[in-house]
Amino acid sequence: MDLSTARVLITGAGRGIGQFIALRLLEKVASVVVIDRDQDLLKKLESHPRLIKYTCDITQPAEVESTIQEIFQKHGGINVCINNAGIIHSEPLINILSRGDKKHNLTNWQKVIDVNLNAVFYVTANVAEQMVLHKQKGVIINISSISAQGNVGQSAYAASKAAVEALSKTWSKELGMFKIRCVSVAPGFFETPSTRESLSENMLAKWQKSVPLGRLGALDELLSAMTFIIENDYFNGKTLSLDGGLTI
Repeated sequence: MDLSTARVLITGAGRGIGQFIALRLLEKVASVVVIDRDQDLLKKLESHPRLIKYTCDITQPAEVESTIQEIFQKHGGINVCINNAGIIHSEPLINILSRGDKKHNLTNWQKVIDVNLNAVFYVTANVAEQMVLHKQKGVIINISSISAQGNVGQSAYAASKAAVEALSKTWSKELGMFKIRCVSVAPGFFETPSTRESLSENMLAKWQKSVPLGRLGALDELLSAMTFIIENDYFNGKTLSLDGGLTI
């Protein structure tokens, strides 16, 4: 795909990685549609004639359906969908130090699955339907994680990301006949506020030392991966690992 013709939808783009990718891609592509459930965060994004903002809770199927339909009806649709929205959560299956219930909290499990997995399904199902109806070829990019391989203390997070990678493979086979590609990107540890919020300084130093390159990833390197996937029409059904060589 010619990058200049790309019309990109990014979920969870009110801050962090999603916001960074949205604003940097805006310099290269035809248009960017950003979705976030936090209206205040979207309002803080600088207005741009090729930047379209939507407030939507992507864990609610009805909201997703109406939002995606409006994007295609009013704004000419999209040909790149980046399922970026997600939450990081760490909690062991059994916590022997807990004074009460020692099992993984069910509410926390459901929240992670809703945001990281169910929402990806809702968004992709509606985007793919509209792309097929409008005979629009394109690409679905799902953000996974190095934790999809299984990471201690991250049952819900690891399970959600592994499932996303499985969906990407499945959808690449189902949607290929419509010239719609589907891939995953599995980042390792990147220099972002969310990384520093979710890890202590000691843990961050441990992981950084474990990376063969000896550093965290830079967001420009993640952006390069996105542009490669968009432009390379033969990259399909695979997970692009971007982790500096780290294995967990």
